[in-house]
Amino acid sequence: MKNYTVPNLDFNTLSNYIVNANKIDKELFDKYQVRRGLRRPDGTGVLVGLTHIGDVHSYIIDEGEIVPVPGRLTYRGISIEDLTKNFIAEDRMGFEESSFLLLFGHLPNKEELEYYNGVLGANRILTHTFIKSYILDNPSPSIMNSMARSVLALYTFDENAESNDLDNVLRQSIELIACFPTLMVYAYQAYSHYYKHESLFIHAPQPEFSTAENILYMLRPDKSFTKLEATLLDLSLIIHAEHGGGNNSTFATHLITSATTDTYSVIAAALGSLKGVRHGGASLKVLQMFNDIKENVKDWTNEEELKEYLSKIATKQAFDGTGLIYGIGHAIYIISDPRAQVLKSYAEQLAVEKGLEAEFELHAKIEKLAPMVLGELKGDFNKLCANVDFYSGFVYSMLNIPEELFIPLFAVSRIVGWAAHRLEELVNEGKIIRPAYKNIDGRHAYIPLEDR
Repeated sequence: MKNYTVPNLDFNTLSNYIVNANKIDKELFDKYQVRRGLRRPDGTGVLVGLTHIGDVHSYIIDEGEIVPVPGRLTYRGISIEDLTKNFIAEDRMGFEESSFLLLFGHLPNKEELEYYNGVLGANRILTHTFIKSYILDNPSPSIMNSMARSVLALYTFDENAESNDLDNVLRQSIELIACFPTLMVYAYQAYSHYYKHESLFIHAPQPEFSTAENILYMLRPDKSFTKLEATLLDLSLIIHAEHGGGNNSTFATHLITSATTDTYSVIAAALGSLKGVRHGGASLKVLQMFNDIKENVKDWTNEEELKEYLSKIATKQAFDGTGLIYGIGHAIYIISDPRAQVLKSYAEQLAVEKGLEAEFELHAKIEKLAPMVLGELKGDFNKLCANVDFYSGFVYSMLNIPEELFIPLFAVSRIVGWAAHRLEELVNEGKIIRPAYKNIDGRHAYIPLEDR
């Protein structure tokens, strides 16, 4: 066999080729009325589907003008404020009940909820073979990638993996909702042991525990947690479970389901979407930003000093140089994000229990001051509010949840919305989703190899 010498590739030059071959003049998007990101020029979304499941509402149209209103998020028509308020009043965990509501379209009665919780409890436990072969023997520095790999591996253990019959997809969905916390925690334990050289401990999930309780139980070496800790984590899971069909990972679920592929491929793709910094990673950036603020602002109670440092962040002179004040502003919510309001009200209670009142007050001050600073600098004061990520990172840090699990926790919650939307897409048997792209390249003649 003849030996060939592989030339060294100049990747900088190749990267320039990629840019030159693909860069599109921004003016052409306006010329052809392309709705980039499926967003209209006024920021509202292009209507591409209908849903019963979740509704995100932030404005009304009055005589052709968009008028912002306080944000509202409903699950099957019930506001998350009503859901969380009643779960708290009845002194019980509510994520499982919320997932039943999103999947089946109604709140369960006592018998339905007891049976559903039993099914979830029975499916949280993974086999020793699966744990060893797919998680412990193959640790990953990315918990999200590990979870996606595990989801695809579960395909091989499913005797009816390819069927898209509703009863089969429902079974698969409930099994994935049940085992997602276990996949997440075990993936983290493997990462922590092999990459951070910490002790390895694997606690089996307890069938009688809720999702939130099991996460804290499996994650902590001593398995202990307080009622308030579990309650606040449960609230976080509830408010992240669904956010309408248009968010990136849920739209990916609709998109890939429309191609009639299997459940495991769909959910793995949704995990890949959520992993993106533009979608699921903001809570971690908020936490990092606050750590930076605490290091550089001497008096956390001095609003002028805080505003001065926020101005430096906004003008790319401080923190990560992006000019972003993370956790402030949202693509849809304008006046308020209802998820942030729910989380904030109970985060204060946990801050008191943990002796972190000063940190909570700092969050409250930044929430008030950041829109003012951005309004003075950029003139968009009326279009900014704190989003859910503003407080979720703070909550997770108070719960001593590792930063590596911030996005995976989002996935443990959002798997419910993905499953509900996948079922809805299958019920309605829509066409494969295929938006149009216009080619803007001219015609080119073929050039023989010796003439190039």
